[in-house]
Amino acid sequence: MDNNVKPGTQTVGATADGADQPWVVTRGLIPERGPRRVLAVASFVNMIGNGLYMTGAALFFTRSVGLSVAQVGIGMGAASLVGLTAGIPVGRLADLRGARETYRVTLAVQAFAMAAIVLVHTFWLFVAVICVTQLANSASVASRGPLIRGIAGPNPTKYRSYLRATNNLAGSCGAMAASVVVQLDTRAAYEALILGNALTFAACAVVITRLPHVAPVRAPRLADRWMALKDRPYMTVTLLDGVMSMQGQVLLFALPLWIVGQSDAPRWLVGVCAVINTLMVVAFQVRASKGIDSNAGAVRAVRRSGLVFLVAMALIAAAGNMAAGPATVLILVGVVLHTVGELWQAASSFELSFGLAPEHAQGQYSGLFGMGHGLTNAAAPSILGLLCITWGTPGWLVMGGVFVAVGLVMPYAIGWGERTREGDPS
Repeated sequence: MDNNVKPGTQTVGATADGADQPWVVTRGLIPERGPRRVLAVASFVNMIGNGLYMTGAALFFTRSVGLSVAQVGIGMGAASLVGLTAGIPVGRLADLRGARETYRVTLAVQAFAMAAIVLVHTFWLFVAVICVTQLANSASVASRGPLIRGIAGPNPTKYRSYLRATNNLAGSCGAMAASVVVQLDTRAAYEALILGNALTFAACAVVITRLPHVAPVRAPRLADRWMALKDRPYMTVTLLDGVMSMQGQVLLFALPLWIVGQSDAPRWLVGVCAVINTLMVVAFQVRASKGIDSNAGAVRAVRRSGLVFLVAMALIAAAGNMAAGPATVLILVGVVLHTVGELWQAASSFELSFGLAPEHAQGQYSGLFGMGHGLTNAAAPSILGLLCITWGTPGWLVMGGVFVAVGLVMPYAIGWGERTREGDPS
């Protein structure tokens, strides 16, 4: 018997519900019955709550609690940075004690922390509670990584792509529900929004109990305890992928400001672009992951995405000097192309997060990967604001050039990582 397997627990492996067999999507919507479906349902429920919270949280803190916009921005920014510190240690805990059990605990903490937000009435209490929620969120992401890897089967990138597609759909549903709360604009409605999100964390934790135990992989005897922090090739890949992931803020942050303040395109185009992006992710993310099942496949995808981002951003930039009609057309074409690049970049990111991480340290490396994304995404609004909005057209082209450059450098970083692993037992 494997010493890492607890007596009386079901484990994911070659004989556990076909976990090592290729998985399929039935009826075009959900995976076949088993662990993958359970995790997909849990993620869907959780993301409905996230959509609720992300849409209405800022309004709750400013209109109901009475904090200023500056206070909310400072508090959330500080909490995001504090939260990043939890990823690696909790990921290591997941590697040692089991991803399912660790993930379930982080969900419970998130549920309690989220519910506590309704008690916030001062700035410092706001900062304290938000820091706890961000710590729990970072921990949750780190422990979820090895859980996905353990049940996804031979093609984790395809399964992660499926989860991303359904999560986008769930988040949109949550955002639409939040719009009702925003329209009501009452304390009771905002409290219902916050508690509704807390309830989805609790529900997700309950659903997760139906997953089998994912047995930790025994580490080699000479393996370093905190090897992720000393893995320079992986840290380089993480940084490069984090820079590339800033593309997500282009449509969320830079494009709305560009449409409203720097172009003659109609303002309603902001909402249309968001809908197009979401629908394309839901419809095509799984298909875009086809062939991205190795480091080589990820290299090809990240190269393509960099070039597509440049073309898309050039079209959006050109719209700033045109009349409303042509500007609208260019922006729509640019959004479609940018989303194509986003689909490839997301799939390549999934593959790289797993492909270079040792089997026994998936959680620790997942925490490091999440930290890289968190840092670059925190910096993205400032960088995009300077380049795309302040600099204007040249800035859009510079940012697109950065994405191309990352796509060209990434193969060398991945090759470095692969060479360091050849013949290394740890």
